[in-house]
Formats: sequence, C-alpha cells, structure tokens
Amino acid sequence: MKAARSTAALSLLLLLTGCLLAGCASPAGPKRPAAPAPSVSAATGSGAPADPTDAAWAQLMTPMNEQAVALLSLAGQRAADPRIRGWAVGLRTAQNGELARLRPLLARMGLPDTNVHEGHDMPGMVTEHDLEQARAVEGRAFDRLVTALIRDHLRQSAQVSRSETQSGTRPDAKRLATALVSAREAELAELDQLPGPSGEAG
Repeated sequence: MKAARSTAALSLLLLLTGCLLAGCASPAGPKRPAAPAPSVSAATGSGAPADPTDAAWAQLMTPMNEQAVALLSLAGQRAADPRIRGWAVGLRTAQNGELARLRPLLARMGLPDTNVHEGHDMPGMVTEHDLEQARAVEGRAFDRLVTALIRDHLRQSAQVSRSETQSGTRPDAKRLATALVSAREAELAELDQLPGPSGEAG
C-alpha cells in the first residue's frame, strides 16, 4: 500500500509540475518564463509544512475553476441552445462554490491566492486563447467549443482530484477533493445529456 501511495503521489506531482518545468507556453503566444513550482515548504496556520501533493493540487484546482467560470459566464449569456445556457449558469455556480472552499484552503496552507500556472497550457485548463476563440464564434460552433472545453476541464480536474484523495495527507484537502470527484461524476453525466453537435442529446 505504501508503494502504491508513493507511486500515485509521484504521478500527481509530475502531472502538476511537469508543465512548469517545461515552460508550457500557450500556442497562442510566445513562450513565457516558467512560474515557480508550487511551494512545498509554505507554513500552514499550525506551523507545519504544507504537503507538496496537497499544495500542488490546490494551486492547480483554483485557477482551473477560475478559468472555467470565465468560460461558463460567456456560455450563460451567448450559448445558442437555452439548455446549454441553463447548464452553464448552474455549473458556474457550482464551480464558484468550490472556489469558496479552495481559497480558504490555500490560506490555511500559507499559500498565496495567485495563479502559479499563469501563461502555461495546463491539461484541462481553459486558456486565454480558448476564451478569445470562444468570443470569436457564435451559434452552434460556440456551443460545441464550450462543451468540449468544459468536458476536458471536468475530466482532468476529476483525475487530478482522484489522485489527491489517494496521495494527499491533509484531511481538509482530501475531503474537498473527494467531494469534487463526486461532483465531477454528476457533472459529466449531466453534460452527456446536453445537445450534441447536430442538436441531439448526448
């Protein structure tokens, strides 16, 4: 069990920090300098060092949700299909609710509420290029783009959060990750019921 946990923890840390080490430049612009890797020595409120897995997870999930909220806000206003508009509004509310728990978690870990992944094309994260593309399209093309991007976000955030439940050490972080995994399963199931590219469900 200990070996399995160590392997899972290593996989999560590699996933969360690999793009930072490589620079992860967005294809929309020039490569930016890599941001510092998530802190592994920041102090929590109790003075104990922040676990690197917990810190990396929280510092990734926060900007992932923030960027998803920006896209969902557009979808709530501009989606051609009213069912997609309603879905976007509901999911935006849920993602904001998660942010209301993630930000205090960062504070308890002694970590800044800043996007250490800014400028990096992280898997599952809605980028500024994605937002620009969404603003440039309309109608069904907009609906297809939004649902595809959000599907990637939901799947990736579920995968990373599942690893946190297996490899993290902070009870509060693991509780939030567990809740997030359950939420993603329900959200992906709901997304599967939305109109497809030709207007049919699924």
